[in-house]
Formats: sequence, structure tokens, C-alpha cells
Amino acid sequence: MNNDTLKGKWTEIKGEIQKQWGNLTGDDLDKTKGDMTAVGGLLQQKYGMAKADFHEKLSGIYSKFEAKKEEILRDSAGAAEKAKNDLRDSNKKH
Repeated sequence: MNNDTLKGKWTEIKGEIQKQWGNLTGDDLDKTKGDMTAVGGLLQQKYGMAKADFHEKLSGIYSKFEAKKEEILRDSAGAAEKAKNDLRDSNKKH
């Protein structure tokens, strides 16, 4: 997956986190570099929440996007393999 795709996913993840916990700014979240433990630390600082209070919801957000990432990687690999086979078949005809 290229950097633009990863960056786009982080933007989506940040949006989901901010929907749940509006006191977290984009700048706050960018400082975490996407690390779920660091995001959890922010939640503890800003909201005084215990890990048990946010862990399941935060894990769910990350899991949702991880599943999407895996799907994108599978689709990309399949498309690359198809393109490779098409090129090979095209070269055989010439």
C-alpha cells in the first residue's frame, strides 16, 4: 500500500476517533503517528478515562480499518497478478 493510501486511512481513522471523542484535535492525533497506545494516552489525559473505558471502542475503530487495509492489499495483489498474467499472455501472442 502506498503512502497516500496509508495517509488516507489515517485521516479516516482520525475522523472516527474525533466523532467518538470530540475533545481530541487533529494535531493531538497527528502527534501519536497513529499509534493506538499513544491515542489511548491522549484519551486518558483529555478525558481522565481508564483504559477499560475506551479500549474496546478504540480497538474496534482500528480493527475496522485494518480489515479494510487487508482487503485493499488482497485486491491490489490480485490486480497485480492479473496484469502480470495479461502481459505474459500478450507477449506470447506476439
